[in-house]
Amino acid sequence: MSTFRSRVWSRLDKACRLLPIVVNTVLVLSITAEVSYLVLVEAPREPEQQKSEWSAVWKSVHLLCQYYMLGNITWNASLFLKTSPSIRGVFLGGEGVGQGWRYCYTCETHTPPRCSHCYDCNVCVLRRDHHCVFFGQCVGFRNYRYFLSCLLFMWAGLLYAVVMNAEVFIVILKEGVTLHSVMLLIVPWIMLVSGQVTARAFAFAFIADTCVIGFLLVASFLFFHVGLMLRGQTTREWYSNRRPYSLGLLGNVRECLGQRWYLCWLSPLIPSPLPGDGIHFQVTGPLEPAGSTASL
Repeated sequence: MSTFRSRVWSRLDKACRLLPIVVNTVLVLSITAEVSYLVLVEAPREPEQQKSEWSAVWKSVHLLCQYYMLGNITWNASLFLKTSPSIRGVFLGGEGVGQGWRYCYTCETHTPPRCSHCYDCNVCVLRRDHHCVFFGQCVGFRNYRYFLSCLLFMWAGLLYAVVMNAEVFIVILKEGVTLHSVMLLIVPWIMLVSGQVTARAFAFAFIADTCVIGFLLVASFLFFHVGLMLRGQTTREWYSNRRPYSLGLLGNVRECLGQRWYLCWLSPLIPSPLPGDGIHFQVTGPLEPAGSTASL
């Protein structure tokens, strides 16, 4: 009986870990499909403009930009998931064990500075930043570039989708700010179930709302992590108000994005070797948490 329960629990736990990835994939593809429909069918709205030669060029440029961003999102997300930031397969012994090293009783090994154990991944992660619930994996030394690039293109793509969906908000509010229009924008599910709107109106309102909420959420994550990168911090070090490994503005960017930091954000296919090994870090400040009066 206990074996059966453990199997059920293991499958349920695996399904729960995969659920955010599935939901994010569905939302990204749905937003892409809706924006493609707006570009190909709804825009430009004037009949004489739709028949012009400029209309075809306009649509081609929009679709090219849209699928360039989608390709970068999916490819960076894929490489993020494939690139393990853990200590598995990494030699940690030798004479390098020293200040800042700790012993992990779960992994039964000494771990270097900035490395910590993740109980979701059940392994220690090199230069661990945090465990991303949206991807079901830790953000660490080897996959930080792909995580940040994915956030960048998600932010750009959602900004683009919000601008393209501005027409949807205009159509919904064309009769003024009424209870019907406000309810459609805030709780489109209730309006659909109650039969107040059609499935088509619900789909446009729901995706438009998702674009706005997603844009604000991704923007907060992106700007927070860009700030951490520029300061040479991880999320854990930010919590404790420490900056012991800051190498200056350019050095911190190169530490996270690699030698070709100025190009690697254009495409995940551009090689950009990281300057370090994720084990040894140059100490440039106090390792202990700063006091409340310390300057940032």
